[in-house]
Amino acid sequence: MGRVRSISGGTGLVVLLLAGLLAACSAFRARTAGAQQCTESVPDMYTRVSPAVVSVAATSINPYRLSDRVHHVVGSGFIIDPVGLILTNAHVVFNRQSVRVTLDDDTEAPAEVVGADPIFDVAVVRIPKPSDGTLPTISLGDSDQVRVGEDVVAIGNPLGLDQTLTRGVVSAINRILSETPLSLLEPLIQTDTPINPGNSGGPLLNRCGEAIGITTSLIPDAQNISFAIPINLAKAIMPSLMQRGRVVRPWIGFHGQLVEDTLKDLLRIPLVEGLLVEVIEPGSPAERVGLHGGQLEVAIGGREFLFGGDIVTEVNGTRLTSDDKLAESMRALAVGDTLHLTVFRQGDYKQVEYVLPERPLLPGDIPGQSTLSPAIRRRLTPKKLGEPSPPRGRSGAVPRPQ
Repeated sequence: MGRVRSISGGTGLVVLLLAGLLAACSAFRARTAGAQQCTESVPDMYTRVSPAVVSVAATSINPYRLSDRVHHVVGSGFIIDPVGLILTNAHVVFNRQSVRVTLDDDTEAPAEVVGADPIFDVAVVRIPKPSDGTLPTISLGDSDQVRVGEDVVAIGNPLGLDQTLTRGVVSAINRILSETPLSLLEPLIQTDTPINPGNSGGPLLNRCGEAIGITTSLIPDAQNISFAIPINLAKAIMPSLMQRGRVVRPWIGFHGQLVEDTLKDLLRIPLVEGLLVEVIEPGSPAERVGLHGGQLEVAIGGREFLFGGDIVTEVNGTRLTSDDKLAESMRALAVGDTLHLTVFRQGDYKQVEYVLPERPLLPGDIPGQSTLSPAIRRRLTPKKLGEPSPPRGRSGAVPRPQ
């Protein structure tokens, strides 16, 4: 120890600089080694990965209609386990009477829905394990490592054109779409990779051929603005889907928008920082304890608000001052917890608490009730018996954008 401490200042600085340089070189070599694993050409990667991408055809029957009762959809999926487990979108298979999977070699097999969550739009289905041979699989990557500008590819069955590869980049990450009250918990990957009806449930792959997302939706009036569910989210809820067939989440029973400083300055009415409660869900615990929703609809700068309801300023002691704080407080809640709220109402603060039951499936959760366009396609049949069938893709379906 004495000799180390006796090094002169200049020499010590040189040693530190050399140590830092060596560490930087080691880190660079490590990054370079990691990058070298992803130098496979796109055609080679497609040849290796595409056999694990499947076509998923589902049929549902509406017993309450006399016409147009049978509904066919076709999407994509990818095998993640050689025993026959497949990841896809919930809006492809949820509440369907029958689901069939077509493999890369045109083999068809019936599929069982193991679990589906229409809120996060993730589903796991299972096909029988083949008696001979093994099923190809796609490795699951780490979506937390995805960066804007990174090259990605999507493989699926758009418009019935089986095993189609499209290529692009990650346009944005952590993209929050205010489609549902739980959207803060599902930050999506935005990509300019061309996605079309029929791609739903297929993999979004990095240059290593790992699935970093599940293609799910697109904005119909935009050019190449599509979205994928981060694969880490799918990995997080898969145990619940496998064990319970659903995702168990607490029922809070209200939703709204954060009150920002600009909104307070603009309106100059009694507003405090927090979550403006706009809607109370019927039958929810929030309704039972008497929380108030809004009644006055106001549009400001293209955003719509419902004023007149409570403002929740704290959730279990966490002040709701930002989207991050709101998301943090929501993620910490579980079924059976007691929810403690600080509520601002008509100039006074009130304390409200209630026990959180399991959230049931609500009408707004059902696939198809969204302004986004799911990347599935409908299957059409000839109008009259005896008419020749139009040209078909591998799935035997006529594509039409939904």
